[in-house]
Amino acid sequence: MNHSKVILPTIVVSQFCCTSLWFAGNGVITDLISTFNLEPSALGLLTSAVQFGFIMGTLLFAFFTITDRFSPSKVFFVSALLAAFFNGLVVLKGHSIHTLILLRFLTGFFLAGIYPVGMKIAADYYQKGLGKSLGFLVGALVLGTAFPHLLKGFNQFMGWENIVYTTSALAVLGGVLILVFVPDGPFRKSAKAMDLSVMYKIFRNADFRSAAFGYFGHMWELYAFWAFVPLLLTTYVKIHPNAGFNISVLSFSVIALGGIACVISGYLSQKFQTKRVALTALILSGICCLGSPLFFGITSEVIFIGIIVFWGMVVIADSPLFSTLIAQTVNPEFKGTALTIVNCIGYCITIVSIMLLNSLSAYVAIEYLFVVLAVGPLLGVLALLKKRQV
Repeated sequence: MNHSKVILPTIVVSQFCCTSLWFAGNGVITDLISTFNLEPSALGLLTSAVQFGFIMGTLLFAFFTITDRFSPSKVFFVSALLAAFFNGLVVLKGHSIHTLILLRFLTGFFLAGIYPVGMKIAADYYQKGLGKSLGFLVGALVLGTAFPHLLKGFNQFMGWENIVYTTSALAVLGGVLILVFVPDGPFRKSAKAMDLSVMYKIFRNADFRSAAFGYFGHMWELYAFWAFVPLLLTTYVKIHPNAGFNISVLSFSVIALGGIACVISGYLSQKFQTKRVALTALILSGICCLGSPLFFGITSEVIFIGIIVFWGMVVIADSPLFSTLIAQTVNPEFKGTALTIVNCIGYCITIVSIMLLNSLSAYVAIEYLFVVLAVGPLLGVLALLKKRQV
C-alpha cells in the first residue's frame, strides 16, 4: 500500500473532524445563552475560553515536550477523545456560566494535542513537499473555522444538542482514524528525556526566529480579519444600501475560500522558494490592510466582493508555509515542540489584536479600522527579510 496516498488524506480528514469542536461551539452559543439563562456577555466569554484553553494547552505541551517524547498519533488520539468528552458535557442540564467556561476551556486545552500535533505528524512523513502537505492541513482547519456557518443552517432541523453530539462524534472518529491508519512517521526522531531548556534552544536559532516572527505578524492580522469580516461587509452595505449580498453567506465564503488558497500556496512552494511564496502573501495582505479605507468607496459590488475574497485568500495562504519553515529550521527531535510553542504565542497575539480592534471600533470609523492590522504583515516581512548575523 502506498503510504503517501493514504496518510495525507487521513490526517486532513481527522484534522477537520477534530477542529470542528473548536468553532462548532460558537455555532450553538446563542442556544446556550437562552437554554441556561446567561447574560449576552457570555458570548465573548465562552469564545475566549476556547482560545485561552488552547494557549494554556500548547504552552504545557511545549514545556513538557510531550509531542516529541511520546507517539504523536497516540497523543492526537487521546487528545481527540478528551476534547470530544468535554465538548459533549455541554448538553447536561443545570450549567452555570462558570461550568460552561470550564468545559470550553478544557475543550480548547486538548485541541493543543490535535492541531499542532497533526502538523507534526505530517512533518514526520513528508520532508519533501512538506509545504504542499501542510497546505492541505491548514486548509482543513480553515474549513473547520467556516463550519459553524454551515451548522447554523441545520439548527432548526436537528436542535443544538445534536450539533454538540455530532461534533463530538466527528472528533472521536478523527482520533480513531489517526490511531488506526497513521502510525508514527519514518522521519520521526524521538526526544529521549524531558528537557526544560528546549524552548530556549529553539529560539536561539536565527532561521527559526525569522520564520516564527513572520508567523506572529501573520497571526496579528488573520483572526482579527476573520472576526471582523461580518462588520466589514455590514459597513459596506450601510454605505451602499443597494448592495444585495447575504452577509453571513459571504462571510462564510471569504473564510472558506482561504482553505483553497492554502492548498494553492502549498503547490506554489514546490515550484518557488517556500519563504518567497510566504513573503509574497504577507506583502499582499499587508497592502490590503493599508488600502482597506479605499475599498468602502468602491461602487461596483462585484469588484468589492472580488477584493475582499482576494484578501481572505492571501491573509491565510502563508500560514502552512510558516509552519513548513518552522519545521525545517529546528532539530527533528524538537519539531513538535517548536510547532506547538509557535502556535501558543501566535494565538496569544490573536487575542490582543482582536481586543484592540474591538476597543478602537468605539473611537475610529470602521472604514479606517483595518489599517491597524497592517502592523503585523509589516513586522512579519521585516523578520523574514532580516539577514542572518554571522
